[in-house]
Amino acid sequence: MVQIEYSQLLGELRKVARDAGLEIMQIYESSIDVDFKDDGSPVTLADQAAEKIILKRLKDIIPHIPIVSEENASSHHLEASDQFFLIDPLDGTKEFLKKDGLGSFTVNIGLIEKGVPTLGVVFAPALNRMFFASTPSGAFEETENGIEKIVVREVPNSGPVAVASVSHRDELTNNWLKNNNIKDTISIGSSLKFCLVACGEADVYPRFGPTMEWDTAAGDAVLRSAGGKVHLPNGETFTYGKSNYRNSAFIAYGNF
Repeated sequence: MVQIEYSQLLGELRKVARDAGLEIMQIYESSIDVDFKDDGSPVTLADQAAEKIILKRLKDIIPHIPIVSEENASSHHLEASDQFFLIDPLDGTKEFLKKDGLGSFTVNIGLIEKGVPTLGVVFAPALNRMFFASTPSGAFEETENGIEKIVVREVPNSGPVAVASVSHRDELTNNWLKNNNIKDTISIGSSLKFCLVACGEADVYPRFGPTMEWDTAAGDAVLRSAGGKVHLPNGETFTYGKSNYRNSAFIAYGNF
């Protein structure tokens, strides 16, 4: 495995994510052409432009670590190694296309080591919210006021708050929320759901609909580094490097 200086790498990857986010916003503020992949999911010039920036810069910064990226279909056939990047250049494409003012789409760069997400950068360019983390350093949010360390919160006396998908909310999720007596829910798209739990704005994120590993790796790294956990519904730990990089259902949580 390549030896990593996590703090230095995080600094460089934050710049990469911001540059990709700038490109995304330039396209967001103009007309958006949409194509559809074989699975029916949308892809835009913003996805492709952001990915081009990230892949080139990653290869310059740390060339010997393999990269699995959503829009690079050939990388999906790579066998997972002990150390690899998972990239989603634009998570929340459906939210990106809505132009609803909520800005819940993100740039995601995650590092997996021996099946565990150990470093992650999540940038929401429309909201100017940057989350970044590594296992050695912990989790942080960078705002206009500077950099603040973030940790998961204790569940408030008023009860736990869940975050759930805007575009992929399903009956299994509704039933889980009901069975766990959760009445307060924030609906938001993309990997921001992990980050809201990590920074103490919510307590749990149940996900029963389909996701891929590049959808979750960076946000998962932020949450785990902030003291949270991600488990399968049966309580087993959620891991990476699975067949076809496809996730099963999971529960991401803080002190829930």
